[in-house]
Amino acid sequence: MPLWTVHHTPGIFTDKEKHQLASQIADHYEQVGLPRFYVITLFHQTLPEDFYVGGEPAPVGVRIVIDHIARRNADRESRRRTAQWVKGMLQPHLERNAGLHWEFHIDETSDDLWMINGIAPPPAGSDAEKLWA
Repeated sequence: MPLWTVHHTPGIFTDKEKHQLASQIADHYEQVGLPRFYVITLFHQTLPEDFYVGGEPAPVGVRIVIDHIARRNADRESRRRTAQWVKGMLQPHLERNAGLHWEFHIDETSDDLWMINGIAPPPAGSDAEKLWA
């Protein structure tokens, strides 16, 4: 499962923009073979007085934490491609905000520690996973 947690100060995203970004994220993962229902995107609005960068309040900011569990990048080059894809997808949504501080990171976690509705998902790329999708 990819889980995207988007922490942002007010006014960064409209409801429509959140929906568009979440759909775009799910579209990508579906195109690379993940069942669409694996993809979860959470938006958490954070007040500027609760968003600090370098110990100072950030009037406009976005911090995105991405957890990859269903799949992991095989090597450094694939990790770089993934980071470039994320950057390229986010830039149009974020760079229109003057003075915005934005960043993201991706964690890759063992799929042994993941369940959906109490069920361990089938192995990656298996016929059982295709049936789930």
